[in-house]
Amino acid sequence: MTNSRFPANRTPEIGAIFPRDRNWHPPALTPAYKTSVLRSPRRPLLSLDNTLSELTGPVFGHSILGELDNDLIHNFAGPGESAIGPRILVYGRLLDERGIGIAGALLEVWQANAGGRYRHKKETYLAPLDPNFGGCGRTITGEDGSYCFRTIQPGGHGFAQRLITQMYFEGDPMIWRCPIVRTINDRRAIEGLTAALDMEATIPMDARAYKFDIVLRGRRSTLFENRIEGN
Repeated sequence: MTNSRFPANRTPEIGAIFPRDRNWHPPALTPAYKTSVLRSPRRPLLSLDNTLSELTGPVFGHSILGELDNDLIHNFAGPGESAIGPRILVYGRLLDERGIGIAGALLEVWQANAGGRYRHKKETYLAPLDPNFGGCGRTITGEDGSYCFRTIQPGGHGFAQRLITQMYFEGDPMIWRCPIVRTINDRRAIEGLTAALDMEATIPMDARAYKFDIVLRGRRSTLFENRIEGN
């Protein structure tokens, strides 16, 4: 995928947004998902207008990205080495509430390795670390909002504009047992967090492909864990 630089003098859109569908997203406090007990708001939610700096910046240029930043198979690996695990491509588009692609947005991914372990000093899972897998990557969306990451399928056991979401993979039987998923009442919303297998985009003998679109704002916004109140 080829990314294009975000137009420096594009006029930011302003005005009202589509209202958020509270039935589409889980309540902030869901005791069965234990971390929500500490993170949920204790007071009524407030809606604040964006500042000018939030609407217009920051602008991310390609000069801040390395050649392999969106290739998690190789961006942490030693010379001639690669990450261990089933190779996959994850691609899609970043969209607004009208289905229009959002260009020039920085997307970051963090994930566990093929054994289900994150490269984090507080990770206590017993699976070994992969010395050739860092578990993080980033890319900038193209003019049509498109993006692509090359990585390995993770094993199981997101400043003011940062949004964090989950990604599940079609066919994983454990999706419906996830404590996060169990907080969501609408099955269609859960399906919106599930990357669809795309055999047409699969690279034979190398990597399966999964399509995952991200929707910002509006009634069918993707679930962002750190912005339950809206985005």
